[in-house]
Amino acid sequence: MCREAVSIGANTFQFFTRNPRGGAAKDVDPEDAREACRFMEEHGFAKILAHAPYTLNPCAERPEVREFTARTMADDLRRMEYTPGNLYNFHPGSHVGQGVDKGTELITEMLNNILTVDQTTTVLLETMAGKGSEIGSTFGEIRRIIDGVQLSGKLGVCLDTCHVFDGGYDIAGDLDGVLGEFDRVIGIDRLKAIHMNDSKNPMGSRKDRHEKIGEGFIGLGAFEKIVNHPALRTLPFYLETPNELDGYGREIALLRGMAK
Repeated sequence: MCREAVSIGANTFQFFTRNPRGGAAKDVDPEDAREACRFMEEHGFAKILAHAPYTLNPCAERPEVREFTARTMADDLRRMEYTPGNLYNFHPGSHVGQGVDKGTELITEMLNNILTVDQTTTVLLETMAGKGSEIGSTFGEIRRIIDGVQLSGKLGVCLDTCHVFDGGYDIAGDLDGVLGEFDRVIGIDRLKAIHMNDSKNPMGSRKDRHEKIGEGFIGLGAFEKIVNHPALRTLPFYLETPNELDGYGREIALLRGMAK
């Protein structure tokens, strides 16, 4: 995966810790992990980002789903220590009718049970689009989760451009205003990664349908501002657009060409 990233001009990548729709994970090969770390250091990689499976829901109504989520995430965090000092991203979850208060309580309870003092991985709460009963579509909801976690120093935020736009934050027309609100509510120091996605739907649609860079409602002009914004330009960027490998290579070249 490291070599594939370099082949398309990337200096980082996102990966699923296991099947995104399932729970099984391959055994870790310690030598393979050491070789990956050597390769990334030699090629000047930014932090890599592990993504939790989509099947996890920390605030599910059913206890067995929450227990499965906690076991899986705890195992992921143990495995991440083979590549220390990197990032682990997850969707806060859907409260499925229990309400935001109960959902937030369940998410923080899980994080308090699985985070450890000695872990080197930073766990990222992803900003969400707000479809259904998703938690995390507002900066305030993200902040409430962070405030309930004892080891909050182990937490950060991954800002997804499609999600925040679909959630009603005008990153296309008022990027400074959105980032100012993020700083006031969460703290810009918590922002550790950016998911770069255009949106197939207008702002505030709460749909969460990613589009290729410059082909959606966010538009190329907004992405040029994002890659050059002083609060963002030093962060790692990860594409989640509907592409194959060569398409990602073209988008990387496009975004690099925007940087001033």
